[in-house]
Amino acid sequence: MKLSLIQMNSGREKEANVERACRLIDRAAKGKPDLIVLPEFFNTVYFGQYRDYRYVAWAEPDDGYTMTRVRDKAVQHGVHIIATIYEEESPGVYYDTAMVVDPRGDIVGKYRKTHPAAFRSLEKIYFRYGSKYPVFPIHDWRVGIVICYDLFFPESARCLLVNGAELIIVPFCEPVGFLTEVSTNIPAIAGGKVDKAAWLDSWQVRMRMRAIENVTYLAACNHSGKEDQVVYAGGSCIVDPKGNIITEAGEDEKIITATLDRGLFVNARRNTPLLRDRRPDLYWPICTETDDIVD
Repeated sequence: MKLSLIQMNSGREKEANVERACRLIDRAAKGKPDLIVLPEFFNTVYFGQYRDYRYVAWAEPDDGYTMTRVRDKAVQHGVHIIATIYEEESPGVYYDTAMVVDPRGDIVGKYRKTHPAAFRSLEKIYFRYGSKYPVFPIHDWRVGIVICYDLFFPESARCLLVNGAELIIVPFCEPVGFLTEVSTNIPAIAGGKVDKAAWLDSWQVRMRMRAIENVTYLAACNHSGKEDQVVYAGGSCIVDPKGNIITEAGEDEKIITATLDRGLFVNARRNTPLLRDRRPDLYWPICTETDDIVD
């Protein structure tokens, strides 16, 4: 399978962001990928930087403006697209949702973020958490999705492995930092200086480890540049099941593409038989209910 990631910058105008994403989809489609991935919240600036419940008005249903345009592009180019938006399921019920669109323009699956962030952000006031780790067939690959902060929890990626994932897609809206103090719990970057090198090193370690420990391909797709008071350093990359970075985007807006090697994947699974050796009967402490955890 040929996979393309679109690393992009977004502004405050939804329509402009969507049109920009569509132009980038057009560019990516020239390389004839089977799957195109957009970043988390590609159609907005990151509203989680603010404590202002009025931003719930930015949520859209899956048949709203954004996904209608994305679905049209999937049909136009005959390609699968994974697009992550702030979804309105019903009035007062909102999710951070990655939608899987097939080449006919149908939404054939959804993954809803299971860990809304309260670490350097305020996502928990805007949407509820999902509770499932579905895996979707895309061509001859089984594809799982987690979103941004989810990847800090290795259990999330492991659930995808157990459910059959061979490729893990991770749409991100992960910043290096914030230029000003935009809420009571998001401090500004000290002196306004961003240590992008340190951030990128930590980021790549996380991507590589999740690929290695689950013997999967992993594709991380992030924002780039400055959006309001948020600074992004890109870092989008595709990692193979051995933890090797196949391709990476750097800091700027860019499309990266790689072809997944089925033979490499099969050999990695044979040589690292995690599914044979894991002992779920011993892992009950991980699932201990919160009130019963011993500090």
